[in-house]
Amino acid sequence: MTARSAKAAALRDRICAATIRLYRDAALDEFTLDDVARNAQTTVQTVLRAFKSKDNLIFAALELMADKDSPHFAGQPGGFRRTPPGDVAAAVAEIYSAYEVIGDMVIRNLGDEQRNPALKPLLDRGRNHHREWLRSVFEPRLKKTSGAARERLFNCLIAATDVYIWKVLRRDMGLRRPAAEAVVRQLVTSVTMEQSNGTVSLAELVRRRQPAA
Repeated sequence: MTARSAKAAALRDRICAATIRLYRDAALDEFTLDDVARNAQTTVQTVLRAFKSKDNLIFAALELMADKDSPHFAGQPGGFRRTPPGDVAAAVAEIYSAYEVIGDMVIRNLGDEQRNPALKPLLDRGRNHHREWLRSVFEPRLKKTSGAARERLFNCLIAATDVYIWKVLRRDMGLRRPAAEAVVRQLVTSVTMEQSNGTVSLAELVRRRQPAA
């Protein structure tokens, strides 16, 4: 790589990084190229020379965020880190450590997904990473079941650890993080115990615990 091309690549990276920083705090249509240029310490003309349009810039920034090898990966630091297999408390704490940093941005991404198709690759990678991580961390509990029961248990784990549950507990209900984690630990422990001791679905578990009419 020549010095000139290296300089151009570094400039593109700086502009993308500025876009990512802005996007962590605002929706795509809530900041302008002027904001990007100011944040990147350059000019709008330079941004347009590098990316031609805001849409191209957004797409490049989202691709960078979706790259797990990138320092700008949306799940920084490094997505969910591996926790001891079967350790519910450690798993929930790790998930909520990530959500406390990126949860609001992820919720905003999900809300923008229909209007901004460029978000789909980023969100799909996040969904896949979440599922892969759950399979590895909860393998000791998952392997106690098989077939449809295993699939139901896995779906319960996805639901209990989803970012929307974090939003309900931390943002809508205003619970402190320890209280929110305690709720999720109870959800996870309840469904794993219920599923491993029998083959009861989450829907059936909820139905059983509803008061009789």
